[in-house]
Amino acid sequence: MPSPTSSPAPRGRGLLLFVLACAAFAVLIGLGTWQLNRLAWKEALLTRVEARVNAAPADVPPPAQWPALTREADEYRRVKVRGTFDHAREALVYTVRGDEASGSVKGQGFLVVTPLIRRDGPPILVNRGFVPADRRDPATRAEGQVTGEVEVVGLLRFPEEASWFVPANDPARGSFYRMEPAEIAAARGVAGAAPFLIDADATPVPGGLPMGGGTRIAFPNRHLEYALTWYGLAASLVGVAIAVFISRRRRAS
Repeated sequence: MPSPTSSPAPRGRGLLLFVLACAAFAVLIGLGTWQLNRLAWKEALLTRVEARVNAAPADVPPPAQWPALTREADEYRRVKVRGTFDHAREALVYTVRGDEASGSVKGQGFLVVTPLIRRDGPPILVNRGFVPADRRDPATRAEGQVTGEVEVVGLLRFPEEASWFVPANDPARGSFYRMEPAEIAAARGVAGAAPFLIDADATPVPGGLPMGGGTRIAFPNRHLEYALTWYGLAASLVGVAIAVFISRRRRAS
């Protein structure tokens, strides 16, 4: 027969486990709800971006508005701008054109980023599009080095966010892996360039290169999956708690 002093300890452990289970349940439900809120935000973002990329192109914002531009409100806006390409200062940003890209040209290559010199404002870097690795030399795609004033239509892009999977740029060696307009402009001696780039659309270029219109408009949207996972763990926790409670009641009876 258990002594009178042996029962408080099990009761204390049971109460502690109950409190911990309630706390874990609240955390799991909170995480699931947060993911549902993120889902609503992501779907609204996708809707806004879809509207932007399909809108008629507007004039690129004037320099006075540049400090107020934000990634959420302005990225992927379809814009137009006129100027003359400074091909002597182009930069090549390494990339891999995967199977998801349209066209037959895929594999390793570069995005050609060229300063657009404007008569009515500071220069803007333009991502003119993709060239295969064996066409990195401008001499191999001389037809595409268009001269004279041109109109560029494309999508306004902010600096590419850092990622563990993409190396940092090495401006001193002229090696670029991320779209960082400030670094590229400084390395190419382009003073006063805009803090954003323009991804040129798929308007044909003489000779076919660079190939524009390759902007990847992809936002991972697995928030519903994550929400269901957290809610599922919460339900499992409830199931385990009920099973433990029933087991303890049976042993006590």
